[in-house]
Amino acid sequence: MVQIRSELPSDADAIGAVTIAAFRHAAHTSHTEQFIVRALRDSGQLVVALVAEDGGVIIGHVAMSPVTIAGISGGWYGLGPISVLPAHQGRGVGTLLTRGGLARLRALGAAGCVVLGNPGYYRRFGFATSSLALNGVPPEYFLAISFGGPIPSGTVKYHASFEATA
Repeated sequence: MVQIRSELPSDADAIGAVTIAAFRHAAHTSHTEQFIVRALRDSGQLVVALVAEDGGVIIGHVAMSPVTIAGISGGWYGLGPISVLPAHQGRGVGTLLTRGGLARLRALGAAGCVVLGNPGYYRRFGFATSSLALNGVPPEYFLAISFGGPIPSGTVKYHASFEATA
């Protein structure tokens, strides 16, 4: 049975391995996701970091970190990277991680969350296109969910950790 819990410092190597495996054959990737997660962790930007465990083995991970909108920090976060071992994909693990992460953000009093991803997948969680933008990304793939207030307008910027390449 899959269990979702907060990541522990001792999970870092397993999370790196899961992330590498999850993105190995992905169509739209820079293959730097494991470096991004580590850089977010090292810089204290992982506000929510959950793992999915099955039988004591880590099979998935989700990272959530602060973003700025039009240069302002306003309680908004970015979902991702999210990783599930290929052998466990399509079994609801990503759904559990996403729901768990969004619930944690709500409990922290976050204003909302953005995600760059497949609209067909993320709409089921309440994400939708909005007036938020991410440079270089078609608007239909950059989605937002508000946890109560209006969705602001502007360009979203992720932490510098998203530029990590090693």
